[in-house]
Amino acid sequence: MKINYKFNEDKSIELLKEHIDKTYTSHYSKNKFQSTEFITDSGHGTGFCIGNIMKYAQRYGKKGTPEDHKKDLLKILHYAIIQLHIHEKEIDASLDRILGDIGLVDDDMSIDDLRGISDAGC
Repeated sequence: MKINYKFNEDKSIELLKEHIDKTYTSHYSKNKFQSTEFITDSGHGTGFCIGNIMKYAQRYGKKGTPEDHKKDLLKILHYAIIQLHIHEKEIDASLDRILGDIGLVDDDMSIDDLRGISDAGC
């Protein structure tokens, strides 16, 4: 079914995807790693993402051209997506700990393993 988006969300999502794809081929991803990876892996991802969201939101419309303003919005959305990923990983890790504590999973299992069991109908 074709959805008639009232706010051109389909075009905005494609624009966001193009923006994100460029970050993987730009100077931000030297040696195939982005600094964001190191920051999130060291446990500081949430503060980094939320801080950048706030920075670009406060800067929006005040610096540069209308094209720069659009880039600031795309950066806000990109950091929000990264934070969503961090959020999901933290929830999964918490569930793994809780299920391990009550003996439903062992050290060799994860929440993803349980999802697979559940999806298989076992």
